[in-house]
Amino acid sequence: MILDIYKDAFEYSAKDWKTLILLGLMCLLSFLLVPAFLIAGYNYRVINNAVHGIINGNDPLPEFDELIEMFIDGVKVFIIQVVYLIVPAIIFIVFVTIAGALSGILASAVMIIGSLITFIMGIIACLMAQMAISHMAYNECAFSKAFALGEIKKVIDEIGWLKCIMTYAGLIIITVLIYSAITAIIWIIFTIFGISGAILGVNAGGIFIFGALINSLVTMFIVGPYLSIFNARSLGLLYTMQI
Repeated sequence: MILDIYKDAFEYSAKDWKTLILLGLMCLLSFLLVPAFLIAGYNYRVINNAVHGIINGNDPLPEFDELIEMFIDGVKVFIIQVVYLIVPAIIFIVFVTIAGALSGILASAVMIIGSLITFIMGIIACLMAQMAISHMAYNECAFSKAFALGEIKKVIDEIGWLKCIMTYAGLIIITVLIYSAITAIIWIIFTIFGISGAILGVNAGGIFIFGALINSLVTMFIVGPYLSIFNARSLGLLYTMQI
């Protein structure tokens, strides 16, 4: 079932390349903050489509319109993610404070334990946050439903904690692998060009700079937006796996 989710999301994310370019432009301008919230709002629309759809259905990509509404949805998503990360953040701060009062091996041991607990709690918090966003979308975008912890836990219980964690971990691995593979391919190509250019007496530095520019453009305008939609679609479909 997890593989079915990934397969659907891979195909769904490539339905409209113009949307990927548009999201890439928003990413380029994200330092202005408003575009960053628009990206989050668009991904929320992807989740909203997924929680009301089915795996391997014929759902179209959401339209990039009604920007005020999209911006508001993006702000809601940001708030939800921050709230759910408060607990692991507090846990980490507590361990840092305790370690700061100690010294030597004991302080290091406390930090290692604290980092491990924070990591585990962080994974759980991120999963809860994503399911909370999906739960909000499923319940007619009611913001309060994102914090209905009992309902969200019940959803995860019905899907299965192991399945949720495996799906979420798989998304992280797939994202890292695709980013790494695309970057490696581009650098291999331009390394070959650079070496060939150096042999022919061409300035290899300029070739490598051009390669870095190409890598940034491909990552920002194609790979990044594609994986953003892929992750949102996958998490939305995971929510529909309730018994």
